Amino acid sequence: FDQLESKTEMFETGLKVVDLLTPYVRGGKIGLFGGAGVGKTVLIQEMIMRVAKLHEGVSVFAGVGERTREGNDLIDEMTESGVLDKTALVFGQMDEPPGTRLRVALAGLTMAEYFRDVQKQDVLFFIDNIFRFTQAGSEVSTLLGRMPSAVGYQPNLADEMGQL
Repeated sequence: FDQLESKTEMFETGLKVVDLLTPYVRGGKIGLFGGAGVGKTVLIQEMIMRVAKLHEGVSVFAGVGERTREGNDLIDEMTESGVLDKTALVFGQMDEPPGTRLRVALAGLTMAEYFRDVQKQDVLFFIDNIFRFTQAGSEVSTLLGRMPSAVGYQPNLADEMGQL
């Protein structure tokens, strides 16, 4: 990543409601917030398919603290839609040690940077779920004997988020 471009360009997802109501900026960051069962995963799957088919890009999905069923469902969906070859998936499941779960997001980021910098491809990078990333960092911090902050998070939370 050599330079920072100052132009703002809209990333067309091909989903009319998203492009109209909440347009995404190419190179920007977004968050999908909602309760269980409201359709976040369906929206993610649809965007992965459209990036592969409309933009000939690659998607990277980092599942931090995912349930095995969720990961399996995502792989099945990507296989059925024919975009698994344009998708990189990395998972740190709920039952894995916190160090593993903490590093999954950074491993996914490294993959995304490879596709962007070396392969020169458009990349859509997903982290599901950023709270579980923070939670894993808190667990690692506790295991290392660090005192939590006044609100209970690890003292190096800002550094971890900054790395990401």
